[in-house]
Amino acid sequence: MKLFDVYPLFDINIVKGKGCQVWDENGTEYLDLYGGHAVISIGHSHPHYVEMISEQVSKLGFYSNSVINKLQQQVATRLGVISGYDDYSLFLINTGAEANENALKLASFHNGRTRVISFSKSFHGRTSLAVETTDNPKIIAPINANGHTTYLPLNDIEAVKAELSKKDVCAVIIEGIQGVGGIKLPTDDFFKELREVCTATKTVLILDEIQSGYGRSGKFFAHQYAGIKADIITVAKGIGNGFPMAGVLISPMFKAVYGMLGTTFGGNHLACAAALAVMDTMEKEHLVENAALVGAYLIEKLRTYPQIKEVRGRGLIIGMEFEEPIKELRSKLLFEQKVFTGVSGTNVIRLLPPLCLSIKEADVFLERLEKVLKQQP
Repeated sequence: MKLFDVYPLFDINIVKGKGCQVWDENGTEYLDLYGGHAVISIGHSHPHYVEMISEQVSKLGFYSNSVINKLQQQVATRLGVISGYDDYSLFLINTGAEANENALKLASFHNGRTRVISFSKSFHGRTSLAVETTDNPKIIAPINANGHTTYLPLNDIEAVKAELSKKDVCAVIIEGIQGVGGIKLPTDDFFKELREVCTATKTVLILDEIQSGYGRSGKFFAHQYAGIKADIITVAKGIGNGFPMAGVLISPMFKAVYGMLGTTFGGNHLACAAALAVMDTMEKEHLVENAALVGAYLIEKLRTYPQIKEVRGRGLIIGMEFEEPIKELRSKLLFEQKVFTGVSGTNVIRLLPPLCLSIKEADVFLERLEKVLKQQP
């Protein structure tokens, strides 16, 4: 049997990682500014993380959610404090798409409405409801095209007000910062007005912080720059530093009903150990503050390069937009300068490094980037 051909793969087999570095099977070292697609939050192979998972698996790796798992409550309590949402409830699952799927179902159960507002260039996942709210026709299968979602331009509050006036929208779902869409930022004013109109129309406001959350923006959640609170927040990626885990933070206005939601693997013992290790490390090493500091430094430096059309982002979620397609530039960065980066569309390079990235490592990247940019016509 062969693997189903889903991704175009670079001919590199990564076998080891430490901090912001990874190594391939030939011993070649790379600077990781991609973080496995924003997943690596505290750095590769962090000693405390390795210790916590190893200790847990030596005792118990998994048991079902039909019995008490005290680690889950520890995760909920810690996450409430560190995120500023300590009065919310937490539902633990496995993936970001699953988090958004459950968030949308909760919203519809809550108010009985069937329509959703999403935004141009949004990405919320590949499962049924999540993909229907993702603005990419190429990945919406015919079976998912049910017409529940209306896409609006980002930051157009008048368009939102017009749709919500129809009183049939159960939820507005929006990313704290659009990742796949090119690192596009909702403005603080837009967020504030969006919160107001959702409250006025009894529409559930869902903040997808799967890529932009967990400290990556320089605040715990990117929407916190606007000083608002969401009704539901979805998290994944950085929560487990590579161990599959996700969560839905749920406002007290929602009441739990047995049988409405459920999961087999969500919040398992190993996942909780990983999540606790991540929060321990984030607090001890001040990684949210580091993301804000190093991210601001990188953005300021990148904006001095005339070859870059625009630099967007906050903290360590950064997009560099070029006039021309960046496929060759990204390839040179990887194979000539040994730097992993991400992409958004054809013209944007995405930086999503571990939150432990240092100023020194940022300077290494800038030096290597300059070498590639000097080769550009």
